[in-house]
Amino acid sequence: MRHHTHNLRHKINAVFLLLLCLAGPAWGGLKVHAIFGSNMVIQRDKPIKVWGWAEPGEGVHVQLGELAAMAETNAQGRWEVTLSAQSANTTPQTLVVNTRSEKIEYDNILIGDVWVMNGQSNMAWGLGKTLEADLETAQANLPHVRLFGISPNEKDDLQSDIPEQVIDTGGWLVCSPETAPQISAIGFAFASRVQRATGVPIGVIDNARGGASIESLVPEHMFDDHPLAQLYYEHVLQRQAEFSIEDWLAAQVTKWEQRVERDRANGVAENRLPARPTAASIRSWNIPGVSPSDAASCYNGMFGVFIGYNIKGVLFHQGYNNAQLSGCRPQRYRVLMKLMVQGWRQDFNDAELPVGIIGFCAGGIPQNDQNFESWTVSGGAYIREAQRLGLADVGDPENTAFLPAFDVQIPGLHPSKKRDHGERAARWALNRVYGMNVHWQTASLVDSEVLGDEIVLTFDQPVMPHDMSTIPQGFAIAGEDGRFYRAHARFRVKKDQGIWNTANKSFDTTIIHLWSPMVPEPVAARYAWANSPQANLYVQGKPWAPLASFRTDAWHWPESEDPTVSAIDRGQVRELNNQAQQRNAERRQREAQLAVEVLERVEQLGKPGASQ
Repeated sequence: MRHHTHNLRHKINAVFLLLLCLAGPAWGGLKVHAIFGSNMVIQRDKPIKVWGWAEPGEGVHVQLGELAAMAETNAQGRWEVTLSAQSANTTPQTLVVNTRSEKIEYDNILIGDVWVMNGQSNMAWGLGKTLEADLETAQANLPHVRLFGISPNEKDDLQSDIPEQVIDTGGWLVCSPETAPQISAIGFAFASRVQRATGVPIGVIDNARGGASIESLVPEHMFDDHPLAQLYYEHVLQRQAEFSIEDWLAAQVTKWEQRVERDRANGVAENRLPARPTAASIRSWNIPGVSPSDAASCYNGMFGVFIGYNIKGVLFHQGYNNAQLSGCRPQRYRVLMKLMVQGWRQDFNDAELPVGIIGFCAGGIPQNDQNFESWTVSGGAYIREAQRLGLADVGDPENTAFLPAFDVQIPGLHPSKKRDHGERAARWALNRVYGMNVHWQTASLVDSEVLGDEIVLTFDQPVMPHDMSTIPQGFAIAGEDGRFYRAHARFRVKKDQGIWNTANKSFDTTIIHLWSPMVPEPVAARYAWANSPQANLYVQGKPWAPLASFRTDAWHWPESEDPTVSAIDRGQVRELNNQAQQRNAERRQREAQLAVEVLERVEQLGKPGASQ
């Protein structure tokens, strides 16, 4: 738990909250935690905890269907009961909570599975804003899917309840063409497939926060579990201790005065000048410890706020904020990914809580043959690796999965294709969590061997393009100097069938040969190493199972472990970009000069006895 001394602002907040707890009527009399409501889904096969507040010493009776229990509020007015676990049930039930003088009743409650959709804006992105909105919405008459949304509510301390004003769905909603457009598009695609496949009611809690960094999504009590996380956390505490609204406002006023002076000098009319900043101008982003970039802030008010309410699993989709070059720290991200999943499991009392990590998505101009090296200076590729490796560090492949997303490419910060991500997550869940005969598979690199001037990669599963192409794309190789160039790639040939060649019949698609005229003595290979990479391999050629990006080298992103400075300075970024552009030009010129030789050599790649 937090181990720092609160400044005056924190002390005032703590006293105010304590007074609220002690004064029972301040809760408005009898109150049930806001996660409960009509139309909700209660997690099946786990004890059912129901809790809330009332007058101190008050007796509270809780009944769900035929289950019933009594509790008495403590000195702070909190009460809690635990009902026995129930099997899935599509018959609507009623939850009744009452004291001697008050009664709260919720109806149309189902027993099923509850999945949380966590991350940042690309997870929160509503179905109604996607390319698939028309067809998906038309199929949204799903009364056994229920939706609950939490809007931004970042806090510097773990909250006990969800304020009514941040429940952006207004409570639990029955999924329909009218309600579905406002919920997470990924969450809808996932829930609709899982519910129809299993027949089990599915509840979706959308608590993703636009602009959130992974630091804000990790439970606070986990930051002491690793030196890198602890170093960062102590920096946040120091910034909190040093922060004052007065100093912040003074700095903003100074900036405002400078801008007004500049605008007036440029002839801007008085009625067009910006307004003078006030204390009301402050946003959560400006407050250390509360910012969606800071430790546990989004978890405190949007996820940990309903600890005690059992869930089935979590889908997570995030990455943009941590991939920005000034803040890109993949080594720290990898640590935090592991701590985040472990923290969820501790807080929700489920050591095998299923977790699917949907990888950092693609955006911007796609990588191609012409810009290949220029596009490899990418914090995004390292963040994807950190997501995959951090999840692997949890050590539970049976209940976790990394789901690559970079192949669903459409320009923009918020790619409007989301259905594929939800469907892929549904395939994983139906296969591994629900044990159904639905295809889902991953593949891993098991060997990397240098044969002359080639690198030969071996995978544990066939990997091939889903369009029946026989040409693998997206590979780069480098020598000892660490200068990566686009590599020509070919599968190991089994049998040449002429015009009838297909990847799955004519080649051993578990083995790929790489070669480049730019790298006579290769030592390392990379695949799909860009923000929007040129990469076309899928496990067994299935379009829902892209091969995850990977590398065989240990040349890490040049990040600083010091949280007081930028992860990488601008000079380093400029140098990396200049070097990449130079390699791009060198490769294109060299291959143009050697066009015939390159074509002849590529024709031999992967053929028996052809390696130099």
